Amino acid sequence: MDWQALWLSVRLAAIVAAILLVVSLPLAHWLTYSHRRWKFLVESIVSMPLVLPPTVLGFYLLLALGSQSPIGRWWTTLTGHGLAFTFESLVIASLFYSLPFAVQPIAASFAQVDRTLHEAAATLGASSWRTFVRVTLPLSIEGIIAGVVLSFAHTIGEFGVVLMVGGNLPGVTRTVSISIYERVQALEYRDANLMALVLLVFSFLVLVTVHGLRRRPWAAAPLT
Repeated sequence: MDWQALWLSVRLAAIVAAILLVVSLPLAHWLTYSHRRWKFLVESIVSMPLVLPPTVLGFYLLLALGSQSPIGRWWTTLTGHGLAFTFESLVIASLFYSLPFAVQPIAASFAQVDRTLHEAAATLGASSWRTFVRVTLPLSIEGIIAGVVLSFAHTIGEFGVVLMVGGNLPGVTRTVSISIYERVQALEYRDANLMALVLLVFSFLVLVTVHGLRRRPWAAAPLT
């Protein structure tokens, strides 16, 4: 078992899931309640990683983060080393790749909240922020948890994007999925099977968690 690669994958997934939680809450709220005519463009951009081949996304992210790009030159000036093929580049790439897995469950939960509850909260004098915190969030908690769990699990299993952007540097960018591929290439099927089995069990537990959340009743916190 490549524990170094597994730990790196877990650390990467935890960081990405935490950042996506912060990003997805306001974005999902805007996508759910906004009436902008061009909202469908934002929805399409958010959903694009679902249909775009990982290698294509990874290629363009590599160009965007490379040493010749404005972002790459700025990063080199700031830190003294390039951004591509670093752990930081894995985080950036994973944020893009896992974004829809966080936003869509949260937006779906927001959309299921009864709009009359918002109207009642406004009638009682609650601000938009207070209504969001005391009504929308509690009633959407299963979608929020599902978004965090799915984005974490999706990041754990990434291959194409992280390989394109991060390469295969032990202890730096070698994730567990890349380690499995490397074991297969070396004909070390026993080690590859062990790591693949761990991911298989983990994926099953994630699905059990997500589907189990849909069966649990949740109650909104009172406004007062």
